[in-house]
Order: sequence, then C-alpha cells, then structure tokens
Amino acid sequence: MDDAGLHVRLRTYEGRPAAVAGTGRDPVNAPMIRHWCEAMGDGNPAYAGPDAVAPPTMLQAWIMGGLGGHAARSRPYEELLALLDEAGCTSVVATDCEQEYLRPLRPGDEVTFDTVIESVSERKTTKLGTGHFVTTRTDVRVGPDLVGTHRFRILKYAPAHGRSRKPRELRPRPVVNRDNAGFWEGVRDHRLLLQRCTACAALRFPWLPGCQSCGCPDWDTVEASGEGTVYSYVVMHHPPFPAFTESAHAADAAGPYAVGLVELAEGVRMISNVVGVPYDKVRIGMPVRLEFRRYDDELTLPVFKGVTV
Repeated sequence: MDDAGLHVRLRTYEGRPAAVAGTGRDPVNAPMIRHWCEAMGDGNPAYAGPDAVAPPTMLQAWIMGGLGGHAARSRPYEELLALLDEAGCTSVVATDCEQEYLRPLRPGDEVTFDTVIESVSERKTTKLGTGHFVTTRTDVRVGPDLVGTHRFRILKYAPAHGRSRKPRELRPRPVVNRDNAGFWEGVRDHRLLLQRCTACAALRFPWLPGCQSCGCPDWDTVEASGEGTVYSYVVMHHPPFPAFTESAHAADAAGPYAVGLVELAEGVRMISNVVGVPYDKVRIGMPVRLEFRRYDDELTLPVFKGVTV
C-alpha cells in the first residue's frame, strides 16, 4: 500500500472513539492535590483548606490509567495502532498535549471521560524517522458537565536507519526566554540566582513574571548558597539517550542516571542531575552541593553532587 492509500485508510479512523465511558481511578482528593503541590513547590492557598480546588495542571492525573492501562480503550484505536505497526511505524513517542479548563475540580468530584481519535496526519519525516502524528481528544466530565478537554499527540514512526551522527551527541538546549534569561546569565557566570519578590520577599524558582504568593510583578535576585538536600528523585533507565549516557564526565557516563528534585537551603526546589555518587546510592534527604558543569562549548548546567557522610 502506498503512502496515499495508507493515509486514506488511516483517516477512516478519525472521529471514532479511542476510549468510551472511562472513569477516573480515584475521585479528586486532597492528598493527591497536596502531594502534587509539594512536588511542584506550589503554595497557592487556593489548593488547600475546606474550599480547595485542584490545580488545573492536574487534569490528566485524574484520568490516567496507571501501569495497567485503561480498560476503556476502544477497538478502533487498537486497530489504528496495529495498522501503523503493519506499515512499519513500530516506534512511538509522545510529542505534546493541549488542555482547556472549563471549571475547577474539587475534592469529591468523580470524573468520567470519553476519548475520540481527532486526527491522523499525512506521513511526516522527522529526525527520529518517518511516520504519522495521531491526535486524540479527551472530554472530561463531572456528571453531565464538561470540565476540561485534553488533547494528546503521539508520533508513530519507523525509526530512521543509517543516519550520520556527530561523534558525540549534544544535550538539548534549554529554552531561554524573556522571563528566565537572567537565570541563564547567572549560570553562565557560575551563579545560581533565585528571584525574590520585592513586595513580600518570597523566593521563587523556576523564574516567573510575577510572584505566586502575592502577585507583585516586581522582583530582584539573590544568589543561592548551593547547599541542599534531595527532596525526591527518579532513576532514568530507558530509553537510553546518548547525550546523557555518553557524558563528557566519566563518572556520569554509561548506564542509568539520577534526576533529583533538590530542596535548596533557601527553601525553593529545582530539578537537576545528582552526580558524583552511583545512581543506586542516591537517597531522599541526601545532602548535595551545587556544581557547574560544562558539557560542550556552549552549554554549562547547574548540577548537584551528592555528599556522602
């Protein structure tokens, strides 16, 4: 089947269900909201107390199926994925999502959802390989009321073979914009700068255009001491990515690596690599100390070296 014929067949799945009458595994609840806010460092008072609402960024958390997946996944969606597999598009990567919030979710709300296959693209060529973007739209409800919409896009692709590669893969570049440019200027000078609200003196990270505590748009900076502890962490095993597993630093090269949520002595948290100790020796509460590492001619990043006691 040629590309045009395949695409015609793939498009017959547009508008068909991907999941029907799905139900959230848990009602919206205060413990999950608290854990989310603690992990994100979000102290907005709207997310606590008797009149709490769930952060809108949690919409997908209430509808995810977990490791076992969702029993509500439809036969048409399985057929679509199988058809792409038959066409050689055996690999998959999530590319992006879009969410729309119509009203806040509150503890006790029980969510239901339906998902439709919204679109299947023509065959596209990417650096990963050639394939098709599949977009699904999930409508989330509480009772009869639509409370949010979640669009999720994947690329089902045939991996590219025989591509020429640089001798060493480069790490992805950070996105620098007008809101965080000052932070990256500090990193360049080996300084870890935190924003400080000039109205209420609250420190914040990551950098934001306004204070999340009082809303004031004015701020200055303070330099972090570099001392901290591991608040939480994950160990990355798969998929192996040469830019991370073939590090220029021998101690970090090859095998899994630890990514930590580090609580700085100043009270804010940031995500970075935990280095200098084996990944399986990283523990919650481990003291860490800031280092700046140069990964190539253009990229220097703040990392945290484990301090063994």
